[in-house]
Amino acid sequence: MNKPVFGLLLGGILGIFDGLSAWFYPEVRTQIMGIVIGSTFKGLITGVCIGYFAKKVNSLGLGILFGLGVGMFLAFLVAAMPNPAGKHYYFEIMLPGSILGAVVGFATQRYKGVNVTAHASS
Repeated sequence: MNKPVFGLLLGGILGIFDGLSAWFYPEVRTQIMGIVIGSTFKGLITGVCIGYFAKKVNSLGLGILFGLGVGMFLAFLVAAMPNPAGKHYYFEIMLPGSILGAVVGFATQRYKGVNVTAHASS
């Protein structure tokens, strides 16, 4: 498995938990399914972007910083959309999204992948 695929899978899994963190806010519990689906999709996009970056750049610090930035940017795009009452949830959305990006950035930089070599028998 290469780094973009690893980032995609890890981002999707962590995106589920990112969305489930909305359970701690009672005013949005009725929308939890949509939030989890949206956060999973956001995690998938974050993961694949970070995975491609990790494939090209071999630096743990830059990987974490890039992951943090991508996660924060995508979370900001979601947080900028107000709820029907006009309230924005910047902190509540951007904090877990940023953490997701930083964790995926760290993990994809540390991931070595599986080298598959074929030996021809003669």
